Amino acid sequence: MNTFKRLLSVLFAVLAAVCLIAAIAILLRRHAEDAHADRLLESLRPSEAQSQPIPSLGEIADILASSETPSVEATPSEPSATLPEPEPVPEPVENPYKAAYLANADMAAWIQIPDTPVDYPVMWTPRDEEYYLLRGFDGKSNQNGCLILDTDSCVNPLTTNLIIHGHNMKSGEMFGSLMKYQNEEYYQAHKEIILYTPECQRNYEVIAVFPSQVYKKKDKVFKFYQFFRADTEEEFDYFYNNIKNLSLYDTGVTAEFGDHFLTLSTCAYHVTNGRFVVIAKETEPGDAYYPIEK
Repeated sequence: MNTFKRLLSVLFAVLAAVCLIAAIAILLRRHAEDAHADRLLESLRPSEAQSQPIPSLGEIADILASSETPSVEATPSEPSATLPEPEPVPEPVENPYKAAYLANADMAAWIQIPDTPVDYPVMWTPRDEEYYLLRGFDGKSNQNGCLILDTDSCVNPLTTNLIIHGHNMKSGEMFGSLMKYQNEEYYQAHKEIILYTPECQRNYEVIAVFPSQVYKKKDKVFKFYQFFRADTEEEFDYFYNNIKNLSLYDTGVTAEFGDHFLTLSTCAYHVTNGRFVVIAKETEPGDAYYPIEK
């Protein structure tokens, strides 16, 4: 009997050691995966120097002209009517994320919320929406996954609403910092969201934040994750009025039929299949980009 007990003790000790070694191996592997993903993403982010647009020939000419000594003009004997000059059309600039687009054709955009951890590529794979759920930008296994553009959303042609899904990581990576928008002071300091698409920079301002969930198909409730396109003013108003009523606080931002939205969604744990949602409205356009030639 004593021998049997000793054998059991040894067996349990061996099993415990194996489990401990396996746990350490998993942690080390995940750390290595995270470090690899961080290095890759950092290499794709433009440096401060790269992000500065190169002046066009027209801008250079304007600069040179403004530096010349002005000449004295004669006063015209009769006033002449002058037509207002048309506003110049801004010339395209190089896409700051050109290297990332060339590195992976699945990238639909790059999202950035200034002064937050959100600074990532957004992947779009209509063939399999969950392909990057547990894969990094390079397609290798990674528990953080990537930010994913819903397959029913489209950047070009632009749908009324772009929905981006991301993991709520405890480390704060991906959409792990999104829950901070529950605090109105945090919202006040992080209103702006920037989306760098292949064609242009799209700027957004947060309009509503609220907790929600993935409902059953039979539930007759507002489902934010089913709104992608507003073909009529009634469809637009249904979405707009609901998000404003659900918002945890009044952002003061308004919208009207024809506006476009960006919806960020991450897991939350207040209910089963909970979600926390941050919705922004597109504001003034940013730079237009040269086509990316592959």
